[in-house]
Amino acid sequence: MDFTPTEEQEAARELAGRIFADLSTHERLRAAGTGTDAELWKALCAAGLPGAVEETGLLGLVLLLEEQGRRTAQVPFAAGCVYGILAVARHGTEEQRSRLLPGLRDGTTVVTGALPAPGAVTSRDGGRLSGAVDWVPWLRDATHVLVPDEDRVLWLVRTEDAAAVEAVELTAPWAAARLVLDGTPAERLGQGGPSAHDDVLAAARIAFAGLQAGVCAGSLARAVEHTSVREQFGRPLSTHQAVQLRAADAHMDTEAIRVTAYEAAWRFDEGLDASGAALTAAWWASEAGKRVVHAGQHLHGGMGADLDHPVHRHFLWGRQLDAYLGCGTELLAELGDLLAKGDLS
Repeated sequence: MDFTPTEEQEAARELAGRIFADLSTHERLRAAGTGTDAELWKALCAAGLPGAVEETGLLGLVLLLEEQGRRTAQVPFAAGCVYGILAVARHGTEEQRSRLLPGLRDGTTVVTGALPAPGAVTSRDGGRLSGAVDWVPWLRDATHVLVPDEDRVLWLVRTEDAAAVEAVELTAPWAAARLVLDGTPAERLGQGGPSAHDDVLAAARIAFAGLQAGVCAGSLARAVEHTSVREQFGRPLSTHQAVQLRAADAHMDTEAIRVTAYEAAWRFDEGLDASGAALTAAWWASEAGKRVVHAGQHLHGGMGADLDHPVHRHFLWGRQLDAYLGCGTELLAELGDLLAKGDLS
């Protein structure tokens, strides 16, 4: 295994870091409220970063999502890349790739995913979907949504064709909505069946684990900065052993999230079985992510309870990612099933 970024991956990460640092500021996040920052999304697309994922792979996407997570930037970058660009590029037909990828690259087409949603939607009559998914991230920004049916076949649905797209507010500001389908026409993604579904789901788990690594890194960085300047009993908080140990635990948890996400993404890009690695990365992102964002908030003391403080956004994102990834016990149960079946080497 070699997680050293290529020149292309490193260049894309540096560019993303600069754009997020310049445009995803505390003031702009406050102004955006719970919606998406359209100017930031436009800047990312103009810089060619969504399209770069086709060349840099899932590991490259994980590196970019780390930068987004550090700033809790409110754009549909993770969903648009993993459910849109990667899914279409890997599983779409030649006609679908030529039709959809240009819009996905320039941001005029945004795909999100109603995954995981086992059994929530049924298909009839060659692509008429019915059912409901309680919440889909960034659905309010999406032109299309990737939906699995009861047989784990993937379908692309235009959001304008859905029976209803009902806005819902989540813990984090992800522009989410409830998706309601009632005989809604859909387009099958490629010719793949359950294997395509499992591939996209694994990629999504890895990508959102990378996003959690960035959220945790940003939370910890704020805690380190705060405890280095905040004084108690005549000396900085960072000199107290209890604070050092709490920060050290958070650092180790963050590194565990990062390295498991990198390993899973590397396996995915190399064409190796990544199902177990994806579950492992998702479990670390869920379980350790909760610990890190709680630690970041606690290390800020009373300021951490201020809903308007920047560190509180990391707390909200960390808890939302925990819920979206499936929560630790659910992921462990699925990983245990893989082990029991002998599907892991």
